[in-house]
Amino acid sequence: MYLRRTAVEKMTGLSRSTIYKLMAKGDFPRPVKLTEKAVGWPESVVAAWLAARPPVTDAAYAA
Repeated sequence: MYLRRTAVEKMTGLSRSTIYKLMAKGDFPRPVKLTEKAVGWPESVVAAWLAARPPVTDAAYAA
């Protein structure tokens, strides 16, 4: 299954601009072309990217 950008935003909690900034740095998977004008991300690739991220802890917010 392929996810469109809005679904990727919901799944990751990232904004459109953050997704594209991370892609530019090579830190987020690039979408695949579905049609001449449409792209999507394989759901399994986005899920794997999320699973590989370090867990967020309360300590990350304590300052």
